[in-house]
Amino acid sequence: MTYALSRSEHLATLKLSNHQRYQHFIAKVVANGEIWSLANSDGWVTLTSDGDNCLPVWPHADYASEWANGDWADCAPKAVALDVWLERWTKGLTDDETWLVVFPNLKEEALLVEPSELDDDLRDAL
Repeated sequence: MTYALSRSEHLATLKLSNHQRYQHFIAKVVANGEIWSLANSDGWVTLTSDGDNCLPVWPHADYASEWANGDWADCAPKAVALDVWLERWTKGLTDDETWLVVFPNLKEEALLVEPSELDDDLRDAL
């Protein structure tokens, strides 16, 4: 259930530090029960950071949609329900050795975390 996101909140949130955006991400995901990323007909978008395979995630579709350009122009925001994420995604991402780029801003700044770390933080917040 996507929450209403004003333009002013959108812009202000993107100016937060990586750690503050991470905390905002946790709070919004727990409150609204969904995690957003980008996908196309081939599947979920991934990127490489320091040689690691990574999945970018956001707390709202509007943040994800800002990244749907260039190489990702054919992508659209797609949600994963929090309960499904906790039941299946953490293990799958860990097995695939995929890290998470949590709530990257438009300067491509974000915290890079292991799936188990995000899982622990989400469960602690629940």
